[in-house]
Amino acid sequence: MEYDPIIEYISRYVELTDEEVDQLTPFFKIKKVKKRQFIVQPGFVCRHKSYVVKGAFRAYLVDNQGKEHTLAFAIEDWWISDYSSLIYQEPATLFVEALEDSVLIQIDFKDEQTFLKEIPKMEKFERIITQRSLAFQQKRLLSNFTKTAEERYDEFISKYSAIANRVPQYALASYLGFSTEYLSKIRNRKALKS
Repeated sequence: MEYDPIIEYISRYVELTDEEVDQLTPFFKIKKVKKRQFIVQPGFVCRHKSYVVKGAFRAYLVDNQGKEHTLAFAIEDWWISDYSSLIYQEPATLFVEALEDSVLIQIDFKDEQTFLKEIPKMEKFERIITQRSLAFQQKRLLSNFTKTAEERYDEFISKYSAIANRVPQYALASYLGFSTEYLSKIRNRKALKS
């Protein structure tokens, strides 16, 4: 079944009956995305939350000086969107770009509101993943405030090596809060030590 990956993901947090799965799956849509294609762009209201079945994405903003700031990555089994735009249904501030040819399962914002009312277990699921996302964001902020650039790099590599090997160096440097040149220096120092 084409929606098995997302059903398996949801089932890690809540137990769905066959009837609930049948009720839920019509709300999902498969979307194939080419490398460098945007699924969200500033100025347009974000209509979907996207679950990555295959591929890699990054969410970033461009400041007034034209500098890119990467806020998030997503690979298989992760979610990505411009959540502020999605939740408030206002124009997006982020670009969400495919870093590889990808396959998504998308959920339309209005459809999600419908199934959250119709399937009570999905409210619990949404609460759990929202809490986990909030905790992750807090850890990331604390890391940015309390760790050196090299410590942040080491932490990212130890936890997310699968992402580090798939994203461009400029995007990783942007996510970690420093320049591509500084990332090269860190990597060169590490290579010399090994």
